[in-house]
Amino acid sequence: MKKLKNEAELYKGAIVAGIRYGESRGVVEFEATDSANDKALYIYRLLVHDKIIQPLPEEQVSVKSIKHKLAIWHSKSLAKKT
Repeated sequence: MKKLKNEAELYKGAIVAGIRYGESRGVVEFEATDSANDKALYIYRLLVHDKIIQPLPEEQVSVKSIKHKLAIWHSKSLAKKT
């Protein structure tokens, strides 16, 4: 897994975009007490369910791989907007 340039910033943006996406669909309401890892996991599962991103093999699902996958998704969504 090759680290992306600005991966931390892309991940933070992915969380914000994922929260907006999930709440606009009406499937989730995140609380202030929800951890970032819980939010990331839920957003990842939602995007996989909606067939927006490809799922990782179940044995490879970890916090690190989910963060990386969300950062890639967000970078690609930013590239589509420009």
